[in-house]
Amino acid sequence: MRNGVAVVFAVLIVLSSVGPAVATGQQPAAIDTGQQVAPQRDDPDEDVIGWEGGYWHDESIDINQSDGLTDEEVDAYVARAMARVEYLRQEEFESEVPVEVLSRSEFQQRSSENATSNASYDAWNDQVWEALFVIGEDQGANSALQGATGQTTAGFYAPSDDRIRIITDSPDSPTIDNATLVHELVHALQDQSGDLGERISSAETQDADLATDGVVEGEANYIEAQYTDRCGVEWECVSTPSDGDGAGQPPNLGILLTLLHPYSDGPAYIHDLYQEGGWDAVDAAFADPPESTEQIIHQTDAEPTPIAFEDRAREGWETFPAQGENGSDTVGEASMYVMFWYQARTSGANRNLANSLFRTSGEYDMYNYDAEPSAGWGNDRVFPYQRTAAGETQYGYVWVTEWDSERDATQFVEAYRAILDAHDATERNGTHVIPNGEFADAFRIDRDGTRVTIVNGPTPTAVRQIRPAEAADGNSSGGSTATAAPGEPTDGSTGLEAPGFGALTAILAVIGAVAVLARRRA
Repeated sequence: MRNGVAVVFAVLIVLSSVGPAVATGQQPAAIDTGQQVAPQRDDPDEDVIGWEGGYWHDESIDINQSDGLTDEEVDAYVARAMARVEYLRQEEFESEVPVEVLSRSEFQQRSSENATSNASYDAWNDQVWEALFVIGEDQGANSALQGATGQTTAGFYAPSDDRIRIITDSPDSPTIDNATLVHELVHALQDQSGDLGERISSAETQDADLATDGVVEGEANYIEAQYTDRCGVEWECVSTPSDGDGAGQPPNLGILLTLLHPYSDGPAYIHDLYQEGGWDAVDAAFADPPESTEQIIHQTDAEPTPIAFEDRAREGWETFPAQGENGSDTVGEASMYVMFWYQARTSGANRNLANSLFRTSGEYDMYNYDAEPSAGWGNDRVFPYQRTAAGETQYGYVWVTEWDSERDATQFVEAYRAILDAHDATERNGTHVIPNGEFADAFRIDRDGTRVTIVNGPTPTAVRQIRPAEAADGNSSGGSTATAAPGEPTDGSTGLEAPGFGALTAILAVIGAVAVLARRRA
């Protein structure tokens, strides 16, 4: 469960190194010069949709951000933006939404100070991201998440205190991007009408988190797109000066692309709902969100296939029963796609997927998360394991995946083995060993019809201890007859002295609650 921390929503800026797609928070092409060009109307006798704080949604306002915004300008800017969100969403704000500006350094410092330590969750979560070949053993997952979101957050709405915070590199002369403001105001409206904090705290897995945010962020990006389309056509929009070229060390693109899924595929999902049933259909999805990113990607109501799991570990290997769903996480189709894309980009595995990200077909799609190795997903459960021996803790995992057909399962296995091969894995008796690097470990792939199970551990011996192979697991990819590699202990000892294998790095600081996947806590 996600608890104990303030939950916020971040608009993530897509770095140019990801690709040519349009970024969330982009400045509309047509802008207001600050001239009073639109006819002004009298204020209504009572509060109505499309009017807020003295401004109609189609009024122009005399604001020039070239030298930053004054308090009075912020008030006018926010009031008109609220009126525009009301007009587009056809729903009334119940109260004003405070907006404050934070410097990026202050934002990062607050995130660090508000972080709470949960070593068990961190160790568990590290294995989930390592299973995805996105964050390796040289960095803790929460540290990597904190680094990625700290660099890319443009603004957020915090349900805990009902206000928007805009992140800027120039707090003494702040500017506010139109799209960022509108996006976060949609979250404020969601909170006022539907208890946003309660909605986004209900998911227990990574996949459910992303699916829920497909509705939450999807609606915000959908409204943002409607707003942008009207700038320079029906409405004047305030110009936002450029804040530089965004140079600097780019974040982990695997993390960034995972976090971006709700912003990318969510708007198309919301558009489909709206076309079928209007805003009532969107409200229904907010009240009862989809269960999986598969439903967001393919706009389907197909439910995940149930996965039963029997723990067969021995020699002291144990799951994390207090974390996730009975010790497991579900990463889902979107995160699996990211795994294959990220490894195509960084290691050369499945090279044909490197450009698949940009093969979008819909008006509201930012990126494509649909590819053969991850499509046909039926369900998955990742069970991280741990064992402490001789004063040192080792980690591993069992990743059970279920596929819609045997063909889908075969495509997954082939693409997964290509990742192992790209990391120079050697195979002996069904066990693959990556000898060095951030993903250095031993792996076994068990196949039984539409079920594929990945078993990971620091050594082949650990793999057999974490999940002894049985006929029920299948052995079409090998795995039931693995024996000790040369120089590996056969007496059940840790094997840490064997070259090429090592325990995970020390658990690092918790990110706080900045991005969608940083909200879950045990």
